[in-house]
Amino acid sequence: MSETNNAPRPTVRVTSEIGALRTVILHTPGPELLAVTPSNREQYLYDDIIDLRQAQAEHQRFRAVLSRFAEVLDVRDMLAQIVDEPEVRRFLVNRVMEVAPSEPLGGELFEIPGDQLVRRFIEGKEAPQGPISKLLHKVSYELPPLPNLFFTRDAAMVVNNAVIIGAMRYAVRWTEELLMKALFTYHPLLRANAGYIYDGTEEHRSDYTIEGGDVLVLRPDLAMVGLSERSSPAAIEGLVDGLKEKAGIEHVIVVVLPTESPAIHLDMIFTLVDRTHCVVYPPYFFGPQRLPALYYRPGCAGVKAYDDAFAALKQVGMELEPVWCGGDHPTQQEREQWSSGCNFVAVRPGVVLGYARNQGTMREMQEKAGYRIVDAIDFLTGKDQVSDGGRAVIAFEGSELVRGGGGSRCMTMPVCRDDIW
Repeated sequence: MSETNNAPRPTVRVTSEIGALRTVILHTPGPELLAVTPSNREQYLYDDIIDLRQAQAEHQRFRAVLSRFAEVLDVRDMLAQIVDEPEVRRFLVNRVMEVAPSEPLGGELFEIPGDQLVRRFIEGKEAPQGPISKLLHKVSYELPPLPNLFFTRDAAMVVNNAVIIGAMRYAVRWTEELLMKALFTYHPLLRANAGYIYDGTEEHRSDYTIEGGDVLVLRPDLAMVGLSERSSPAAIEGLVDGLKEKAGIEHVIVVVLPTESPAIHLDMIFTLVDRTHCVVYPPYFFGPQRLPALYYRPGCAGVKAYDDAFAALKQVGMELEPVWCGGDHPTQQEREQWSSGCNFVAVRPGVVLGYARNQGTMREMQEKAGYRIVDAIDFLTGKDQVSDGGRAVIAFEGSELVRGGGGSRCMTMPVCRDDIW
């Protein structure tokens, strides 16, 4: 976006992964995480359970760094600002009742104060324990909690001036779609968008799923999409058409992930960090395990297959230099991919946030690509700074957050970035 342009800045516009971040939506983990136990963690899509206080402290530091670059909005606060409007409450309660049908619960949700209603939606409501549940020490929910909500990227995403509402793969996350649909439909900061590219809240077919971790906006005319365990071929085909009609996307590269993979989304193996740099999980892009890519031209018949994503990107004029997650050692690559070593979010071209624990990736960023590694605490206290025009990784502690299965890109939903192309 030109600095000399005096026109009002759009409130909803994201034309790349790396343009200067202006507005972003987060959700700080809350009591909903306490619903996850060793016995139900798989149901909630967790590999481990998280210490809530430590996760909150880590997330607050992450939020503090982001706030130095952009306006940070909060899901809970934004919902509280609109939920007392009768139309918004009707939408949310009626649609949530499709996920958790209960007339008594619906009546309660219509009557309780707005702040309590938002808390119910996010933290859930336990069902009364009967004698069998008490005997078996079992807890069930009338309204399921949302322990994955702090990964705000998955349930919604802005592409140019339009919006994708995720069609979540697992029912435990379906209410997240509804909350994001409410924000982009009713909140005054977000409703000025160009419409829905794909609306997961209206998608009731079982094999039509798409999640935001599988969609990257590389240029205003180019998107990269992951065909993963969370995003299905049928939904991607519909998404491609919507990207053209609503967002003006002319080129789509689809990366085909393995059915059995430690990477549940594309952004767990590939993120753009600068105009010419991306961070990748090497086995999936180089050598015999490299993933195939399909080139779509929306509106044109058929697709063209490529042996790897870089060949497909070159075809559309985007030549990138890869930075290897974990460095050059296979064991470290595998460990750091698991701990979100590829998952960076940019606050401007060449300045990104990532987990400090991924030391092999940090060395690669520094030694091979010229990025300074800046400790988040040093940055926040003023001991170290990020120079204008310089490349840097702001490294923050995330030993608990990473147990949820995602990194800094997963935890951010950019609403507005400056144009750079």
